[in-house]
Amino acid sequence: MSDAATPDSAIHLEGVSKVFGRAGTETAYRAVDGLNLDVRPGQMLALLGKTGCGKSTIFNMIAGLTEPSSGTVRVQGRDPFADFDSFRGKMAIVFQDDRLLPWRSAIANVELGLEMLDIPAAERRTTAQLWLTKLGLGGHENDFPHALSGGMRQRVSIARAFATNANILLCDEPFSALDESTAARLRAEFVRLVKENNKTAVFITHSISEAMEIGDRIVVLKRPATIAYDVSFDGDTGRADRELIRSRIGEVLSA
Repeated sequence: MSDAATPDSAIHLEGVSKVFGRAGTETAYRAVDGLNLDVRPGQMLALLGKTGCGKSTIFNMIAGLTEPSSGTVRVQGRDPFADFDSFRGKMAIVFQDDRLLPWRSAIANVELGLEMLDIPAAERRTTAQLWLTKLGLGGHENDFPHALSGGMRQRVSIARAFATNANILLCDEPFSALDESTAARLRAEFVRLVKENNKTAVFITHSISEAMEIGDRIVVLKRPATIAYDVSFDGDTGRADRELIRSRIGEVLSA
């Protein structure tokens, strides 16, 4: 059930290490250590690990927000740090908090990424309305963030990510601040939309249950970020096999 590297990877990390501070000094901190990882187009990858294991550092390198100390990071064949501007509209991020602009309505928040891509106003409005409706927010287009529940605000955030039609979605524990019932509904909707629209997604989580619900592949990390367990499964994977996977993940995390 392991996932081998593929030559047409949407995301490719080879020998990637990240050290904060001056290497070789007492204050240096190695967050990622010689990581090799390939993510296929259309795959939903859950990066799972304890707090401080390097998940967010990997996330930031894929997003082009920081560069590796050594090794290679490529997203759709390009360096996301060196070629950051070239990824406008090609990669979207959903954060732990919704990061909505409080002075903009729901629909205006969804339009934000489209404005940055210079999409004409009428097309922006049509696209934003489409995604708000898909995410169950029809009728709330003109509501401002303060009038929306936490779950509704995160739906707006997800609509904003999908509206740009980015091929790659990066999600940093986007449902962790929500109650479990709301989070479960949003997880199911998110997975459905990713699959229906043939997106590639990387989803950071520290919850085994969430990883099992979200991913068709789970990579468990140990500190400093190296792969301790890598497993793939699909809708045909039976309950017994899933329980074995869950048990193995638990063993790895507790080691």
